[in-house]
Amino acid sequence: NVIIKKQVALKVDIESREIMKKKIIIVLSLILLVVGIKYFGLSEYLTFEYIKANQASFSQYFANNKLLTIGIYFGVYIITTALSIPGATILTLLGGAIFGLPLGLLIVSFASTLGATLAFLIARTLLRDSIQSKYGDKLKGINEGIEKEGAFYLFTLRLVPIFPFFLINLSMGLTKIKTITFFFVSQIGMLAGTAVYVNAGVQLAEVDSLNGIVSPGLLGSFALLGVFPILAKKLVEGIKAKKVYKGFNKPKIYDYNMIAIGGGAGGLVTSYISAAVKAKVALVEREKMGGDCLNTGCVPSKAIIKSARVAHQINTAKNYGIKVDSSQVDFKQVMNRVHDVIKGIEPHDSIERYTGLGVECFTNNAKILSPWEVQIGEKIYTSKNITIATGASPFVPPIKGIEDIDYLTSNNLWDLDTLPEKFVVLGGGPIGLEMAQSFSRLGSKVTVVEMGSRIMSREDEDVSIAVTKRLREEGITILTKHEAIEFIKGTENKLICKNTEGNITLEFDKVLIAVGRKPNTKNLWDEKLKIDLNKNGTVNTNDFLQTNYPNIFACGDVAGPYQLTHMAAHQAWYCAVNGLFGKFKKFKADYSVVPWCTYLDPEVATVGKNELVCKEEGLDYDVIKYDLDDLDRAIADSSDYGFVKVITKKGSDKILGATIVGANAGELIIEFVTSMKHGKGLNSILGTIHSYPTMAEGNKYAAGLWKQANKPEALLKWVEKFHKWGRS
Repeated sequence: NVIIKKQVALKVDIESREIMKKKIIIVLSLILLVVGIKYFGLSEYLTFEYIKANQASFSQYFANNKLLTIGIYFGVYIITTALSIPGATILTLLGGAIFGLPLGLLIVSFASTLGATLAFLIARTLLRDSIQSKYGDKLKGINEGIEKEGAFYLFTLRLVPIFPFFLINLSMGLTKIKTITFFFVSQIGMLAGTAVYVNAGVQLAEVDSLNGIVSPGLLGSFALLGVFPILAKKLVEGIKAKKVYKGFNKPKIYDYNMIAIGGGAGGLVTSYISAAVKAKVALVEREKMGGDCLNTGCVPSKAIIKSARVAHQINTAKNYGIKVDSSQVDFKQVMNRVHDVIKGIEPHDSIERYTGLGVECFTNNAKILSPWEVQIGEKIYTSKNITIATGASPFVPPIKGIEDIDYLTSNNLWDLDTLPEKFVVLGGGPIGLEMAQSFSRLGSKVTVVEMGSRIMSREDEDVSIAVTKRLREEGITILTKHEAIEFIKGTENKLICKNTEGNITLEFDKVLIAVGRKPNTKNLWDEKLKIDLNKNGTVNTNDFLQTNYPNIFACGDVAGPYQLTHMAAHQAWYCAVNGLFGKFKKFKADYSVVPWCTYLDPEVATVGKNELVCKEEGLDYDVIKYDLDDLDRAIADSSDYGFVKVITKKGSDKILGATIVGANAGELIIEFVTSMKHGKGLNSILGTIHSYPTMAEGNKYAAGLWKQANKPEALLKWVEKFHKWGRS
């Protein structure tokens, strides 16, 4: 075995050396070619001025030496394309000028494809393995596109010249697409564009005076050059649509312009905007209007957080010099208040309100039967566009014995009327931690079980450390690196967890499952429809929030990538506008400035990129961190815990992201959100007057730290000398 392994290793080493030799030879050859072209000034011959000046000579030479001219032109075109030398467009025009449209198209078509394939092979031989290993995550989208539908993916890029062809040649060489596929698809895909440019060359050849510049033929050719990308894009969209809609009968007339499925933030905003622009719109909700946010999520959770915070303030009043008895929590009254808060907000999302806005509301199940048909109850309705906004539900992991216990999720948590004495929370994310702190402050003994190495894994590590410290100070037990493996129902319910040292047993009265959420797509559409899903179960959408059916859109938790109420509302605008007016203009969803907040005490608010994301994306960045224990207002309020952390582009005041851990962080982060949205940097925040004393001054002081760290030392030395001179 040892001998065989050595032989295999030796063989691999020899093969690696041979490959390296070939790469060196190719690189040296390319360098010699490029240097030769530069040294002899050959690139100067690939200019419009030179070709136009010598057009008659070229034509005469071709008349006397047809095959030789074709051979020379063919070879030069291949070399130019293979080396990605600027000038292929000029050569194409020259081909039209010398050879005319039929012959010129034939020659240029094959020369360009051969040159492109050589460039493709050069990139593949020299760069693919190293680039894929180093930047595989960045090329993930291209690789997935190639694996899923490689030929059509390349054909689209060729037909719609959004990217320069030389860039496509090199990029495709880094993927796993077959060479023969690349050749034939490129040959077909580039044909239409090549014909346009060759024809332009034919027309230019006929210009012999200023009058010729305004000839119909030349103007038509240049108009075609400008219009071709648009026509090609429409053609590609038509091909895709014909392919995806195959087997479905399109209605001649429609009942609605838009049907929104789901009465949460996404569906409400989609229908609101659609009705506002006088479209006929239907909204379908099978349970309660307002969705999870109103009924089981944002609203009830913030209501109980407030009650818990008041209880905590009473219990810690002595820290402010106030002597009071400890709080007496009436948990049933706390939950009654939660439901009163829900009822107080219900009218904002009610059927009555949306009916008054012009939306036709249905309380029933909805099922998409075809790209234009939705079954609502027993009746089928047609719509020009459909928006899926069905949200997500708590994910319940398949833990042994879980079906035997009355576990809680964010759905049924609000049915409790008795405070559990021993409360276990499974999951260290925002929902789990918010409820853990709230129930602890209301009087439960709380244990958080997290399988990962730390809680709040989406945030930077220093955020996790700060939150963990505060929660533990309040008496909450946090068990990280603990995996729940079995529930045991009995007089005392038990949860068995596995950690690196073995198993531990936790007793509990109630357990909250808060390990994530799964998209609501079950039984939502007919099997023959086959709407594409992502690996995590969310509906796959493009930049315009279209599914694989261009008239079916998706937004909110069911689509991702963010499970945030305000993100669902943000995406809904694009679903409505792109659905109703997409034939004229479509808008790409903007995720450049996305804020979110975890409503703990202290709150954690983030916008844009944090350090985790910057490292994943390989960005060069600077970090500025201002601790709130130095802020006057924070000290006065005894809220001097946490920090303002800003991520900036390396050597610049451009804000890539910010995180605030502290009191009212969700409000304070808005200054960074606004600055990022409008392209303002830390210098702008530093130059803005902030009221004293306020928590918002923390943002300004963070900007001041950046300024201090980036002060112009060399200039200041001269300024110091100037002041010294002024004293003399």
